[in-house]
Amino acid sequence: MHSAEIVLALVALGTVGAAFANRLRIPPPSLLVVAGLLAGVLPGVPAVRVSPDVVSFVVLPPLLWAATDDLPWRDLRAVWRPVTALAVGLVLASAGAVAAVLTAMTAIPVALAFVLGAVLASTDPVAVSALARRVSLPPRIQALVQAESLFNDATSLVLFQIAVSFAVGTSAAAGLGAVLWHGVAQFVLLAGGGVLAGGVIAAAVIGARSRINDPVLESVIALVAPYAAYVLGESLHVSGVTAVIVAGLVVGSRRTRISTAASRLQVHAIYQTVIFLLESVVFSLIGLELPTLVRDLGHPGPWLLFALVIAATLMITRMLWVFPLWAGSQWRQGRRPSWTIPAVVSWAGTRGVVPLAAALSIPLTTASGTPLAQRNLILVLAVTVIVMSLIVQGLTLEPLVRRTAVARPAASTRQEEAAARLRLAEAGVARIDELASSEAIPDAVIDRMRRVLDTRIGHARARLDAGGDHRPELTEREVRRDVIAAENAELARLYADGDISEATRQRLQRTLDLELARFTDGTH
Repeated sequence: MHSAEIVLALVALGTVGAAFANRLRIPPPSLLVVAGLLAGVLPGVPAVRVSPDVVSFVVLPPLLWAATDDLPWRDLRAVWRPVTALAVGLVLASAGAVAAVLTAMTAIPVALAFVLGAVLASTDPVAVSALARRVSLPPRIQALVQAESLFNDATSLVLFQIAVSFAVGTSAAAGLGAVLWHGVAQFVLLAGGGVLAGGVIAAAVIGARSRINDPVLESVIALVAPYAAYVLGESLHVSGVTAVIVAGLVVGSRRTRISTAASRLQVHAIYQTVIFLLESVVFSLIGLELPTLVRDLGHPGPWLLFALVIAATLMITRMLWVFPLWAGSQWRQGRRPSWTIPAVVSWAGTRGVVPLAAALSIPLTTASGTPLAQRNLILVLAVTVIVMSLIVQGLTLEPLVRRTAVARPAASTRQEEAAARLRLAEAGVARIDELASSEAIPDAVIDRMRRVLDTRIGHARARLDAGGDHRPELTEREVRRDVIAAENAELARLYADGDISEATRQRLQRTLDLELARFTDGTH
């Protein structure tokens, strides 16, 4: 089967899987991994082997860029201390724990065990973001788990490079102290250089988009920017992942200032499609590749037991790190620690695309040119733990959030939205009053705008009085949709009769589509 056919099959599998996931109310990544795993063991399915360059370059940059959308600077500044502790300290602890457990269970060399520990030490921003979309966590808790997953890659990458250098023998002549100092320097270079590279791309994107008013060109820039950040970072031998994350965060913080409403609508729609396609491919691919790796291993052995122990080790290490960290922060604030939030934060540490790319990039040979012993076993263990994480934690995270009552109640979210709608409409009325006093606008326009805003104010107040559950605009929406349907039918008749040109039909169709989307989204 050719690569194009495999990609097409994965997209089809992802589409079907996502449809069933929505019906079954389970996270699409988890179902896609299961579907890929089941497809991989079917007879006649060809072996799938993934190049690390495909995952690192083709798939990862846009997924990382999209993951930064859900992480505003305001929430990031509020959680930077625990994020630092998790992104550095927990990564080191997790890598060490995995290496210790693996060397105790097998005859794998310590350096190679640390390679696996470094691969699995960091949580994955793509998987975390995909799972976080389904749960309504408090803003700071969501910012914590997503920021940790975004910023712990530099730490794990440096550990990975150090461990690989020992495993392949390139650091055998150097002392441990020299290698560790080199690792510290590499960390500063990778992380700091990645920040600078991301800042350069962000400045270029902001400068370009602030001078362009064409939604098509803005969409092209939005699609190219993450790849540009990654390529620049890798070309400078710094962290391309960090460059993408920093560029995405900076551009995201300026999005409303550098883009028009039309371009934001179009870029959002395009990105939703791209992210869906890439996630469909990559999560299906994770499950689909595991049977191939197991067959390449050549002997079954107790690899599944090893993977279960490693997965448990990662979770226990995370809990032993998160719970004391949370308790200490609460005691310093004079509060009594609870178990609910650290339980959710611990369970949200899923592995995914980034660890997969790191595992696939493990060298095939040592410095002397001989095959790297136990590489296939390390790959099988890494991918198996990733699959377990996506399935077990992915399927149980939402029930855990409901059980702990950490998630924001739906009524509270609706109340917040209704209050904000009221403030926006009142600001609009105040502006209308200013314009009316200037006598620069016809009274008919003023009256029409005032009626629209008064209706919005009435709806928002009714919602607030009803605790956020009142939806008096539902009938209006239904009527407006019927009216737009009639307008669409008339537009089709005019075009069929030859009364209007194709260009006119497209412009009017876009106007009707935008108005229908406005009502479908719940705005007025």
